[in-house]
Amino acid sequence: MGQMARRVAALVGGAAIVTMVGLTASCAKEEEKAPETTTTTTTTTTVAPAPSEKAPRLEPGAPNPFSPSVIAPPAPTATHPRSG
Repeated sequence: MGQMARRVAALVGGAAIVTMVGLTASCAKEEEKAPETTTTTTTTTTVAPAPSEKAPRLEPGAPNPFSPSVIAPPAPTATHPRSG
């Protein structure tokens, strides 16, 4: 029984190798053909967006507009019961 399984496995493996070689050869033949070439010209125009009135201005010496307006209270200090 074991010898029969080896023969089937060898046959299936051989068939897979033959199939891979055939696919590789067929793909290589397609690459040898000269590709059809077309020329496409694309023109792009870039327009700068208009400035927004809501955009914050960054000026030297001025306060940072990205800073939070609410400042949290400092964390409470805890004392260790043994250091006491």
